[in-house]
Amino acid sequence: MVGVHTTPGAVPVPAPRGTVLSERVPGPDLARGALLLFICLANVHFLLHSRATGVRGYPAAETLSALDRVVTVLQTSFVDARSFPMFSMLVGYGTWQLVRCRVRDGAPRRSVRRLLRRRGWALLLIGALHGILLFPADIAATYGLLLVLLAAVLAAPGTRALVVLAVTGTFLVAAAGLAEGLPEAGAPLISPGEESPLSALLFRTGEWVFVTVAQPLGVLGALALGALAARRGLLDDPARHRRTLLLVAAAGLPAAALGGLPLALVTAGAWDAGTTGTVLAAGLHSLTGYAGGAAYAALAGLVVTRTAARGGALPTPVRWVVALGRRSLSGYLGHSMVFAALLPASTLGLGAELGVAQASALAVVTWVLLLLGAVLLERAGARGPAEVLLRRLTYGRPR
Repeated sequence: MVGVHTTPGAVPVPAPRGTVLSERVPGPDLARGALLLFICLANVHFLLHSRATGVRGYPAAETLSALDRVVTVLQTSFVDARSFPMFSMLVGYGTWQLVRCRVRDGAPRRSVRRLLRRRGWALLLIGALHGILLFPADIAATYGLLLVLLAAVLAAPGTRALVVLAVTGTFLVAAAGLAEGLPEAGAPLISPGEESPLSALLFRTGEWVFVTVAQPLGVLGALALGALAARRGLLDDPARHRRTLLLVAAAGLPAAALGGLPLALVTAGAWDAGTTGTVLAAGLHSLTGYAGGAAYAALAGLVVTRTAARGGALPTPVRWVVALGRRSLSGYLGHSMVFAALLPASTLGLGAELGVAQASALAVVTWVLLLLGAVLLERAGARGPAEVLLRRLTYGRPR
């Protein structure tokens, strides 16, 4: 049954039918759940502190052990700048699913635009609390800001503006990637190394503001690409689009791995490329990250297609990952809560002691814990707490 949400003195706003948990298609949620592992891996090294810093916020190459170097190469090639493009594509995909549900239910486009802006402001608020209190390199507020600014484009029936944004965003991410290769771009976050909780809070606030203003350039194109993919229903009906998904995965994975390898070798200290070489490697790394993000999402659709072809239910491990994907915002905030409790100098301070490999192991354990929590919520038929808050802020109080 569709719930009706109201705010005091407001006209009731029905929640979209497509958001009922049992009605959700598994492809996008499988991608989101698996993606959270990559996000844990991509974020954890930013909270390592009290040491020299190298490329992309990793510890300087001379401080890395042999195992740290191997992990750094693997993560830079397959995870870094691949997870957030995928995240952005899935946000764009989910946004169009929301628009489609509202239009299907008879809502005028003007009403849908207002709904997207309310959702954007809600994400901006949640992201602000997340960035200031837990992890300053927050992405939720960036998505909220883009929803507020691009609501008209995302809710429009045509795709011309989305295509322009996708092309423009791709050039922007390449340009931003080139800048990441400059020596001064390796400056780490300051807040994790601050022992005073108040000082850390002040630094996190400034860092969050800077990230939120600068980050849209890197995710704009991926958001538009995700919305375009949703209009074709690539993950809604992956069996129908199996050939397209195979092509995206087969082309995107090698492109991401090979495109990320030069910067990975620089980051791990295995190649001295000089300033020019590092800048070019960083640009290639960011650009091919879009290919990797699309390929990982396509793989999720192919997994669902293969299971459907066999005529059976999703395997238990896949269903667990889907459960986490249905609560991806809660999982995203949850991983920051674990990291914030363990790594900064203002808490337990483990970020001064762990190497890259150890920190990555912590990221994997954190993801497993999030997975188990999502399974328990799934069995109880409950949404994640962050999803409940987001719906409340977007639709108002349920009647």
